Amino acid sequence: MARVAVVVKVYPDDVSIEPKTLAERIKSKLPQGYEVLAEGEVPIAFGLKALKLVIAMNEETEGGTEEVEQFLRNIEGVQEVEVESVSRMQ
Repeated sequence: MARVAVVVKVYPDDVSIEPKTLAERIKSKLPQGYEVLAEGEVPIAFGLKALKLVIAMNEETEGGTEEVEQFLRNIEGVQEVEVESVSRMQ
């Protein structure tokens, strides 16, 4: 079964939320079949930083990235999720 890498930007709902804290919340609650491969911070404005994640998932997941997007939106402290790219892993 092939896997894909999904690059997402996760925007916090408050400037006081650190991206590392958000990343730990996400990793601890990530459903089976998903894996965080990389994480980083992206400065937005006025001290606000977005969390950038690379998440591996099965290519055949029904609905594409919709499930992981919805999961991320339901994490406490997340305001918005933006999928930047999806690419097949070798």
